Amino acid sequence: MTITLVGMPGSGKTTVGRHLARRLRLPFFDSDHVIEERLGCSIREFFAREGEAAFRDLEQQVIAELAQGPAAVIATGGGAVLREANRHALRAAGRVVYLRASPEELYRRLKHDTSRPLLQVADPLARLREMYAQRDPLYREAAHFLVETPRPSVPRLVNMILAQLEPDGGPAGTP
Repeated sequence: MTITLVGMPGSGKTTVGRHLARRLRLPFFDSDHVIEERLGCSIREFFAREGEAAFRDLEQQVIAELAQGPAAVIATGGGAVLREANRHALRAAGRVVYLRASPEELYRRLKHDTSRPLLQVADPLARLREMYAQRDPLYREAAHFLVETPRPSVPRLVNMILAQLEPDGGPAGTP
């Protein structure tokens, strides 16, 4: 079964995904890293040169490929849920987990990160709040369950996800 992690930039998708994949002995893919390997440049460079629409087209292609591949753990880019096709492909591939954190917590984690093109603005916290307002309903629509990520350790988050994946391992948290 494929397990996909969705959530805002800085929610921990890549870090948690790597640990989860290790625990489940599954391959791990970060859709943004797959895109960068394919492009031969950073997403930030591609964004600046080609724009967001071109990036989202490529992202949709990569997500469709990963979703149709063998069982794995996939960490998506924060905006992957903006396209309905991505939400459907990910849900059809297996279980989708929404790693949820508040815009304020995300800002605390990301305030010194210059690699995220959508946050290179005068007021990144305001931008995170706008993105959250737009994306939170889409993450909830895509997800089978939600895990709050304010400050628990990565191993604790992995255990919380594993508990949700158990057929009778507790309540399936509803997004």
